[in-house]
Amino acid sequence: MTRIVIIVLTLPAALGAALAAVVANSPAWWFAAVPLAFLGALGAWDLLQRRHSVLRNYPVLGHLRFLMESIRPELQQYFIERNFDGRPFDRDVRSIVYERAKGTDAEEPYGTERDVYQPGYEYLVPSMAPCPVPKTPPRVRIGGPDCVRPYDMALLNVSAMSFGSLSANAVLALNGGAAAGSFAQDTGEGGLSEYHLRPGGDLVWEIGTGYFGCRTRDGDFDAAEFADKAAHDHVKCVSLKLSQGAKPGIGGVLPGAKVNAEIARARDVPEGRTVVSPPYHRVFSTPRELVRFIARMRELSGGKPAGFKLCVGSRRQFLAVCKAMLEEGEGGTGAAPLEFADHVGTPLTEGLLTVHNALVGTGLRDRIRIGASGKIATGTDLVKRMVQGADYGNAARAMMFAVGCIQAQRCHTNTCPTGVTTQDPRRARALDVPDKTARVQRFQQATVASALQLMAAMGVTDPADLRPHMLRRRVDPFTERSYEELYEWLGPGQLLAGPPDSWAADWKAADPDRFTV
Repeated sequence: MTRIVIIVLTLPAALGAALAAVVANSPAWWFAAVPLAFLGALGAWDLLQRRHSVLRNYPVLGHLRFLMESIRPELQQYFIERNFDGRPFDRDVRSIVYERAKGTDAEEPYGTERDVYQPGYEYLVPSMAPCPVPKTPPRVRIGGPDCVRPYDMALLNVSAMSFGSLSANAVLALNGGAAAGSFAQDTGEGGLSEYHLRPGGDLVWEIGTGYFGCRTRDGDFDAAEFADKAAHDHVKCVSLKLSQGAKPGIGGVLPGAKVNAEIARARDVPEGRTVVSPPYHRVFSTPRELVRFIARMRELSGGKPAGFKLCVGSRRQFLAVCKAMLEEGEGGTGAAPLEFADHVGTPLTEGLLTVHNALVGTGLRDRIRIGASGKIATGTDLVKRMVQGADYGNAARAMMFAVGCIQAQRCHTNTCPTGVTTQDPRRARALDVPDKTARVQRFQQATVASALQLMAAMGVTDPADLRPHMLRRRVDPFTERSYEELYEWLGPGQLLAGPPDSWAADWKAADPDRFTV
């Protein structure tokens, strides 16, 4: 009878010798019997279980379906998608971010792969008289007439991402990059953690409906705690989150299993208990109360810029806020439309144009700054948003790429393979903070430099000189139009003097004392 001998090298000598002896004296059929028995047991279980119909009809083989489904994102990203059609960020964009973060050349030979005659294709208009690229990037002064401690914001900053959503190492790297590159990081609504403060970068402290980091035991806003933390030198601005594009109009739930000691301390919540963020705020219920509360935030922070963040929905509700600003004499806020989900909320371009036009039409635009966040990853993205009305841009996922994200789309599972969006210390340790800090700083610097090069090629050196006719979109294979032609642009104070027909109904219905549906 055939005998098989396996030499065991890694086990202790006595155990290895014993195992080798057992294997050597086992008949060959034994090695086939074990896996066959396992497959038989698995098949029996598949037939008896009631959860998966596929497995009941196709025992054993049906598991191949679940295996292929589990690796589908990897197959799609690495073997199927082309350089320019991946989602949510294509290979070309991810490569640009990686290369700029590493400090290597982000250049492509042999021309574009894009179909420039495809409807929806957009391009910037170059000038026959380009300008020299500014040696020092311009900054945006944030803070209205009632703000005693204004802040000069960089053209590109880190968008809102909370500690808890991100690992401690990711927060440290992002804030360290912000400190090295003199730009700001939005804390997200998850509280002002030690990891935001330790590297010394400028911060926009954001609070949401849960008032994390400044809440009472009952979940209300704690003014004294807010004032104490907002006074920190690293906190340059404060922001009230109304909604965000990833989940407009809904709150959030953080399972108790994820509320460890550090997260509990940052959010002022009990450790190990589920935390609920309601979809609504307790501190206001009308546009006028919203404006008054933002003014209170500014006062409590010692005169630092105060603003709010929203996913734009109803135009008449935003106009109601504008009316409340006018009547309350306010105008020191910064409204920041965030990235938008599939079916709720206005897409970023239209939302940004709505906010910009509403502020221009009510005569408030020169007192309020707009920050836009929504898939800003390149200099072109940044320039486009500034043409559309933004004063500066924020980036979230692009900054995640800079610290090592590979778009595995496992952010919600706590199994991020690169340690960016996980609280698992074994996974988070893979993210080397000093290395990723430098990458964040290099990516931001290179992206702003790219935006300045593009603007110089368009004949402008100041973002304030960008105009709608400088951005064009192809609407069909034979026609393209400028943004000046595609969209309506209000003049300063036009809504006060006499709104155009397209705005008249919303302007009339906007009530500063009620959020009209």
